[in-house]
Amino acid sequence: MEKILVTGGAGFIGSHVVDRLIKKGKKVIVVDNLSSGNEENINNSNNVRFFQIDITDSENLKALFVQHKDIEGVIHLAAQSKVTPSVENPLEDATININGTINLLDLSNKHGVKNFVYASSAAVYGHTETLPIQEETPASPLSPYGVSKYAGEEYVKAYGRLYGMNVSALRFANVYGPRQTASTEAGVITIFIEQLLRKEQPVIYGDGEQTRDFIYVDDVVSAVISCLINDGPSTHNPAFNVSTGEETSINQLLTVLCDVFNIDFNPNYEAERPGDIKYSYLSNEKLTSKYQWSPKTQLGEGLKNTVDYYQFK
Repeated sequence: MEKILVTGGAGFIGSHVVDRLIKKGKKVIVVDNLSSGNEENINNSNNVRFFQIDITDSENLKALFVQHKDIEGVIHLAAQSKVTPSVENPLEDATININGTINLLDLSNKHGVKNFVYASSAAVYGHTETLPIQEETPASPLSPYGVSKYAGEEYVKAYGRLYGMNVSALRFANVYGPRQTASTEAGVITIFIEQLLRKEQPVIYGDGEQTRDFIYVDDVVSAVISCLINDGPSTHNPAFNVSTGEETSINQLLTVLCDVFNIDFNPNYEAERPGDIKYSYLSNEKLTSKYQWSPKTQLGEGLKNTVDYYQFK
């Protein structure tokens, strides 16, 4: 597999995926409309070609596939990725996350692409009573964003069944690391870091005992590429949680960050935000069993790497 198309390749996760693919000797086509991505994130290797195209732009996407007939794999990371805009404008959210995904699937099938990796989200689950959350947990998304990501999954699975494409739908937990922006839904770590760098008192909403599953971006990249290079047939349900399988409270998270900064833990607690899920973490046993993948980065190490990035960028 020599040439890979990465949508959202100028974004937080996508740019790290591109970097890893280049290290593996691949040629990479980056598609990004730069609505949230940054062209400065894109690897400057001669083996990277960048095209500023929106995934809803079927004509320009079609021309791209015609121009690059040797694309062997697609990693689809581009999306409308925020809950609030999806509530305010569900039609736009669906246009990007559903129609854009169909565009890519259809072109991939027509041009003989056999490997397709789709970035989904833990948002497809909504509130769950049983932890850790497993892939068999019924999807019950709370927002149009969660609905559109789940619909995208179903189209990905359908194309796998219909056309024999090797497809994977990866449900990311809370991804963090260098290049993440504070504006993302999972950006609490970046928000804390920016507050601490400005020597402000960090704000915690609620009592801080709510838990999340925080996974470092390098481990997510490893999971994405493990699924991409698999040549076997898709499983009956090719959805996989990408997570640490561990829950960390917001209080614990900020405590570790304060240790990295060598300052006292002294947050400002404010009212709990309505609709916030209290406890959440995801089982990763299905992914580790199928691909022998496992997260390598401990929270303290990942947070130090992230802090270093923002201190010295």
